[in-house]
Amino acid sequence: QVRLVETGGGLVQAGGSLRLSCAASGRTFSSYAMGWFRQAPGKEREFVAAVNWRGGITYYADSVKGRFTISRDNAKNTVYLQMNSLKPEDTAVYYCAAGGRLTYSKNDYEYWGQGTQVTVSS
Repeated sequence: QVRLVETGGGLVQAGGSLRLSCAASGRTFSSYAMGWFRQAPGKEREFVAAVNWRGGITYYADSVKGRFTISRDNAKNTVYLQMNSLKPEDTAVYYCAAGGRLTYSKNDYEYWGQGTQVTVSS
């Protein structure tokens, strides 16, 4: 029902910013909660941020709260992750996900993109 493609990753210096985009192909995009997760080498995929289908409720991991902002534009079938004040520990592959409800758990998301690499240098 939903195909997700992430863009916007790259190499940035510590303290810099990136904006990730996740474009969805499904016409039912607006019915899904959307989440961002990340996975560093040798580590489990972890929650970063999520937004409900209306866009009025957001969740953030403690490690990114105050630095990252998730938003969505249902008219464009796109969810964004604005990342500011980036730290080397933010380095990971970032994945966009769609699910039936707003949760912190990766197990609750049904559709996943292929990921985009974010590398933050010291």
